[in-house]
Amino acid sequence: MTLFPDMVKTVLGESIIGRAQSSGLLEVNVYNIRDYTLDKHRRVDDTPYGGGMGMLMTAQPVCDCHDAVMASMPEGASVRTLYMSPKGELFTEKKAQELLKYDAVVLLCGHYEGIDQRALDIVADEYISVGDYVLTGGELPACMIVDAVGRLVDGVLSAPECYESESLSDGLLEYPQYTKPRVFRGREVPEVLLSGHHKTSTTGGAPSLCARRGSAVPT
Repeated sequence: MTLFPDMVKTVLGESIIGRAQSSGLLEVNVYNIRDYTLDKHRRVDDTPYGGGMGMLMTAQPVCDCHDAVMASMPEGASVRTLYMSPKGELFTEKKAQELLKYDAVVLLCGHYEGIDQRALDIVADEYISVGDYVLTGGELPACMIVDAVGRLVDGVLSAPECYESESLSDGLLEYPQYTKPRVFRGREVPEVLLSGHHKTSTTGGAPSLCARRGSAVPT
């Protein structure tokens, strides 16, 4: 749920998550909150009561959009609605694994100075943060969550090893990895990785056969 659907579609339409959608392994539906406003000028924001800088997203289009999202769900589906907010619980790999148990996760992206609290009280099950900083909107954090949860869906990665032994999945950071050429700018691949006895390596294990996307770095 966003005011900038093209931004979300562009990010999630690429790479592994894009291919997973094309192959039917997961589905990402983007709802434009502006489509649900009753304002004749398609406004979705207004000045806050009590004064203050900026504008707030109004409750009506947010709630009506959420009603439409929920109405699209299969009967009996387990659904969790998350609001992207720096005030929320810090998003972690453990949280990604928890979200995987739901049939659907709804991500509400705020903008401007936020959303009328009444709408949040009605639709949000919890608030999620991707770090202690402020962004211009919730779209990028939402895309991060879709990416982190989506890669855990069966079949999205080539094998369970790709995420079971991944950085942060077991509380440990990933060991250094190398590829060809053997020597690059005078730096050689560690000899132990060329010997065939990878279990003796002090780097934590053998290189994964999975196509990794790069280690996650906490913010």
